[in-house]
Amino acid sequence: MALKESIKKKVIELAKEATEVAGVELFDVEILGQVGNLTVRVIIDSDRGVGINDCERVSRQLEALMDIEDPVPGSYTLEVTSPGLDRPLRSLEDFRRFQGRLARIVTKEKLNNQSFFIGRIAKVTSNTVIISIGKKELEIPYEIIDRANLEIEL
Repeated sequence: MALKESIKKKVIELAKEATEVAGVELFDVEILGQVGNLTVRVIIDSDRGVGINDCERVSRQLEALMDIEDPVPGSYTLEVTSPGLDRPLRSLEDFRRFQGRLARIVTKEKLNNQSFFIGRIAKVTSNTVIISIGKKELEIPYEIIDRANLEIEL
């Protein structure tokens, strides 16, 4: 596991450089599979959304950097992708950015006898996310949010 973490750390450094050049931001890096046959997944994001051209630019830039630095032993597959329509919300800033959108939130402790909520992000304060569920609003302290994702709206 230590080798994968070491690889991830180096790939993050290189991916930050590649995303900066491409004008997008690094969202996450995942190292999947076994050493010798790894998949390096780089997830990028942008306020304007992520298109295929963004992924191609980052992929080309990152491939060039990885060819020079060679952070991954053996063969590997590089994937560059967006967080997706149901992207994780991992910070208060993410909640602010997607205010007005529908979100699925799981809490570490129960509120109103439940720990799973789907509602529209109505407001975000310095430590609270307020969602609208129907005509009601629910205040969720940020520190008890276990995980949250955008809900796909059709």
